[in-house]
Amino acid sequence: MAEIQPRITKSYRTDKPLIPIQMISHGTLTVIDIQESRRFYEEVLGFEVIQHGPVGLLIRLGTDHVYVVVEEGEASPMRLLDHNGLDVATNEAVNEAHAKLVEVKEEYGIKRITKAQEQHGSYSFYFEDMNSCWWEILAGREHGYSFAFADPNRDMTDRDDIDPHLMPHVFDDEFIAGLAAKRAQSGKG
Repeated sequence: MAEIQPRITKSYRTDKPLIPIQMISHGTLTVIDIQESRRFYEEVLGFEVIQHGPVGLLIRLGTDHVYVVVEEGEASPMRLLDHNGLDVATNEAVNEAHAKLVEVKEEYGIKRITKAQEQHGSYSFYFEDMNSCWWEILAGREHGYSFAFADPNRDMTDRDDIDPHLMPHVFDDEFIAGLAAKRAQSGKG
């Protein structure tokens, strides 16, 4: 596999896209056992769940974005990078969630749990559920990552003043403040 080189992209934003999409409404998760998965989603994660078909659930929590859960009978392993984020209010709530998941790991078939730590601008940890799906529990901000769209300093598009290798820091507030100051000094911001 070829090594991926970080880079800054250019924008193709347009007022008239080819397809007039209104919203991202859903994603899909595959599960091994729909009943055990529903138990986990409701008892552990507190999701709203409805069954919309013999091998399908709809799950959501806190927004209109829905996951369609489909029973496949076997795992389709997800890479940790492809995880789903679950926001809690504070670092203490992250630690409490971590401790609770460690406590119930065997009962709910949780495969792996990483340590809680500061990473990419948030305090968080990851865990792999019984279906080989990865989840991140993080001390999030109100409305998740939506804040990034309101702050022009977080958009690296067309920037020629940063090293692309530093891009994993785009959610680190101190890093972004430094970029804003650098841009202001250069007269570009």
